[in-house]
Amino acid sequence: MIDLFVQRSLSFEPLLGSTGNACSFGILVTSRRPDLHVDELWAEWLRALVHRHQLVVLRGFDSFDDAGGLSRFCATFGEIMMWPFGAVLELVEHADPEDHIFASSYVPLHWDGMYLATVPEYQLFHCVHAPGDTQGGRTTFSSTREALHIATPQAQALWRRASGIYQRKVALYSATVVAPIVGRHPRRAFPVLRFCEPPLDGDSSFINPCAHAFDGIGEHEREALLASLRQALYDPRAHYAHRWQTGDVVLTDNFTLLHGRERFVSRSGRHLRRVHVHSAPPLHNPHLSTRPRDAAV
Repeated sequence: MIDLFVQRSLSFEPLLGSTGNACSFGILVTSRRPDLHVDELWAEWLRALVHRHQLVVLRGFDSFDDAGGLSRFCATFGEIMMWPFGAVLELVEHADPEDHIFASSYVPLHWDGMYLATVPEYQLFHCVHAPGDTQGGRTTFSSTREALHIATPQAQALWRRASGIYQRKVALYSATVVAPIVGRHPRRAFPVLRFCEPPLDGDSSFINPCAHAFDGIGEHEREALLASLRQALYDPRAHYAHRWQTGDVVLTDNFTLLHGRERFVSRSGRHLRRVHVHSAPPLHNPHLSTRPRDAAV
């Protein structure tokens, strides 16, 4: 599936978690040749790596001079999910942000496309400029397969009764989503979690949070639900925080992982580009609700 000469130019290592041990998911692929371009890696081979490892970090490659180069590469990977702004989202801090993704704040765990008509299977990121090592801004990933494996039977029973109800309004979309906490991977049928983590309680500085509610459980069980989900999803066996290096290319399985972001130093120059790519055929969002968008959540 990949040219033997190219394969001999690569090294493969597990990703390391916060304890210094290998993560249960993810792989780091490093080029031994600085002139080896990401375009020389076959898309079919990369998709297979994502399916196997959920998260693939490509480091040390020659990559993309601009957003157009990233977009052309992603088009070989599959059908690009287009937004009103185009294929590529520029993830940079705004001077006067209207949403938390354009601020320097943390971003809670979530999955992409949850409020849209179709949900992308893959995320592809390119790091245009990384912040300094002490400036924060790591992108966080949680393997929901692993979280399910390590959760107690009591926690799993609670999760299986619960559904999250999320409502969000931004410039590009406004929708309500009702998603069971425990679902199934839409293409490979193993269990996964679909959970949009609320911001920290009492954090009035968090810009434009979504509204959260939970169905199928009593109000007295809400804290136990959130605590058990966070305990499993942030367990070092299920969680990885990626410290960006300029030029990194990261490919992820959006159907299995949840992701977020750590706070970073304002005006540190953190700049990522992101493209969404559909599965074949595209997944029509099974969680969009028909309830009125202004209904109380």
